[in-house]
Amino acid sequence: MPDASLTSEQLEFQQYARQWTAQNPAPAPSVRLPLTPLEVKTAPQIDYLRDWQRRCYEAGLVGTDVPTDYGGHGHNACQSIANRALADAGAPFMVNVVGLTMMVPTVLEHGTEEQKRKFIPGALSAEEIWCQGFSEPGAGSDMANQQTFASRSGDEWVVNGHKVWTSFGHFAKWMILLARTSRDHKYDGLTYFLCPIEGHPGVSVKPLVKMTGETGFNEVFFDDAVIPDALRLDDVGKGWTVAMTTLTFERGAGEGAGGGNSASNPLDKLIQLARGSQRNGQNAADDPVTRDAIVQLAITHEGIRSSSRRARVPALNDHPMRIPLQQKVSSSEFQQRLARLGVDIAGARSTLYKNDSAAPDKGHWPMSYMNTYGMTIAAGSNEIQRNILGERVLGLPKSK
Repeated sequence: MPDASLTSEQLEFQQYARQWTAQNPAPAPSVRLPLTPLEVKTAPQIDYLRDWQRRCYEAGLVGTDVPTDYGGHGHNACQSIANRALADAGAPFMVNVVGLTMMVPTVLEHGTEEQKRKFIPGALSAEEIWCQGFSEPGAGSDMANQQTFASRSGDEWVVNGHKVWTSFGHFAKWMILLARTSRDHKYDGLTYFLCPIEGHPGVSVKPLVKMTGETGFNEVFFDDAVIPDALRLDDVGKGWTVAMTTLTFERGAGEGAGGGNSASNPLDKLIQLARGSQRNGQNAADDPVTRDAIVQLAITHEGIRSSSRRARVPALNDHPMRIPLQQKVSSSEFQQRLARLGVDIAGARSTLYKNDSAAPDKGHWPMSYMNTYGMTIAAGSNEIQRNILGERVLGLPKSK
């Protein structure tokens, strides 16, 4: 039965997206793919994922709602339909997640015509990979405490400083960069730049090895790196305002221009694991404690899906950040609970290395569990998100 909430354009696009994903499955990769974009480590991985994003872009499933003047496909509120079709098909994620979900919507809102035409098409096709230069060693969740400094020199800016936890820094051509341009004002002393990274003089990237052995995160150092003023986004001193736009989309407001996709029902793999595992001398799927834990996750998952549907109903959105913020918290913690239960079900077998042939699901569960901690920290830790929900959405007094 057609969804009565969809327009005729959206229904037509939904049919097309489902048909395209059914007829164009992603080719089998020759390398092991990471669980999320945050763990992309090798050149073969990113080459495969860039090619897949390019195919989806050319099919109209990436940049679906972006105006055609800027390389998009000019639809109206169809990106979420494309994302759902790709998820239902179990397609790989879109690798240029920083470009699609952060840079593109931010430049659409704050950029000049020249910037929109220059940067958006390459991000949609994955020709140009983007990274995010917000976090610093002394400015993680306290983003306004930026110390990377940009000094003006005529029509250029000279940047010195140190960014950390920079996903894709080792593959990125460009960075969305938040830098301090005045020490006299904490918030009004920040400015936002579209900064060249790859091969740019004065910029060096050092991969960080995580406990999983992956190197998706990086440190980025700026040593008198020069940026033309034409690459400044919005006015000098408006960096905090522009960064809030970026974080709004990073935390889940809107659909960006495409994004990471995952299986439509993440519980399927967990159920299969339980059916193939033993617990207390019986099949884990028959163990009442395990069954109850899976059902509790299923209830949470359905609640998250229902909350996503609420986001499309204006009357249910009395505050623009209520649903995105709560979705960020609940979704990241759901993934952590899911992976933790997978580790519990696998038992001692979850200690096997991912390359061990006896490791359940090729070591998926312990890898997933360790990586979920990155998602509860990204875009501001979940503790910070709860404070924002309490103070800015519910109007509660600030915590001390």
